[in-house]
Amino acid sequence: MPEFRHDTPRLILRDWREDDWDEFWRVTNTEPVMRWLGGVANDATRAAARARLESYQADYGHTFWVVERKEDGALLGFCGLKRSNQAGGPQGMMEAGWRLREDAWGLGYAKEAAAASLALAFDRFGADEVIALTVENNRASWGLMLRLGMERREDLDFASPDFDPDDPRIIAYAITRERWLTS
Repeated sequence: MPEFRHDTPRLILRDWREDDWDEFWRVTNTEPVMRWLGGVANDATRAAARARLESYQADYGHTFWVVERKEDGALLGFCGLKRSNQAGGPQGMMEAGWRLREDAWGLGYAKEAAAASLALAFDRFGADEVIALTVENNRASWGLMLRLGMERREDLDFASPDFDPDDPRIIAYAITRERWLTS
């Protein structure tokens, strides 16, 4: 299978390479970045996350791809698509997700990468609807979901203590193909 690559004005979304992993964890496995993701990941958690990301690509042809900045080749984090599979949550729906290093926050990179991922979901991967999930306290994440045109889907909310032990509710947003195409 040819390597996946999708260019946006400032970014490249692409498949993972062996030498990406150490840099990815160095720049994203920090307390600020991991605050709403269950905390800084240990070796076992990092290995399991890598295995999941690689399995999504193998099983579905999409994953949370590397986000690389064109200007300097910096690895900013990941963004992309998977099939929702969180225990207790909706199963098998197309899900968009992102995680960027702290010094990339507030610069529009997450929106640029997420919008590209949504376009790919509808145009290339045939999704009828895409969801995104976060903890309620992660206002930056659900704020981005709103800026992307997603709407709140309380019917898909579920409890999971994996991310925010103080408030285990995972909240869902979604956008349909029709809404995406008309926005």
